[in-house]
Amino acid sequence: MKKHKTALTIAGSDSGGGAGIQADLKTFSACGCYGMSVITAITAQNTEGVTDIFPVRIATIEKQIDAVLTDIGADAVKVGMLHSVEVIRLVAKKIKQYEVKRLVIDPVMVATSGDKLLQEEAIEALKEELLPLATIITPNIPEASILSGEKITAQSELPDAARSLSCNQSVSVMLKAGHLSDETLMDVLYDAEKDEIVTFPSKRITTMNTHGTGCTLSSAIASFLARGETLQSAVGKGKNYIDQAIQAGKDYKTGHGHGPVHHFFRWWA
Repeated sequence: MKKHKTALTIAGSDSGGGAGIQADLKTFSACGCYGMSVITAITAQNTEGVTDIFPVRIATIEKQIDAVLTDIGADAVKVGMLHSVEVIRLVAKKIKQYEVKRLVIDPVMVATSGDKLLQEEAIEALKEELLPLATIITPNIPEASILSGEKITAQSELPDAARSLSCNQSVSVMLKAGHLSDETLMDVLYDAEKDEIVTFPSKRITTMNTHGTGCTLSSAIASFLARGETLQSAVGKGKNYIDQAIQAGKDYKTGHGHGPVHHFFRWWA
């Protein structure tokens, strides 16, 4: 019998479909994985912003994780919006219990619209209890600044910033440069397995359709790790996928704010 490569996302739901669980599942499918989900919170959200967040109760989150991992399993797990200390601690406990080997954490704190998605007291729990368990984390500049306590203002600072977030060189870090103003973006990977810095240059794409880019990149990396790629190959292929998805979706009009990328650009235009 054939067996799917499987990827699980543990994250919040985006009713507008551009980010969160919805973007993760689209990405898993587009990148060749069977996608599964654990919903941590329901958001009322569209291209213009987040108007409500309803947390899923802890016991239900735990049962979702148990249901998936005791039956189907996961070749890789991607973690996104967790919202509270209690959820972060639960997810950390379950990652250890099921001995997850390929864990991608997108430390979601603020939506593209600027709406805050993580409680203040949860940041320390994220840093101390969950991030050290990751294979790789994928912060953007604002998230990296919050996690490190240091403001990042130039691309030349990214290698040192990435190393500083690596939990004493035990966790790889993909630090995204999109929030800086340079025309040529230089995303930086600190590969903890090899203790080396790898750069991924790309040309800035002018578009309003950037909702869910962080979710999509982290899910693409998780997909390629699930498919057996090395870390650097998975990051490179994930970066290539998100660049193409942004380019393919840049001229679409979806809603009145920050629209989504085009997850299925390989199949339809």
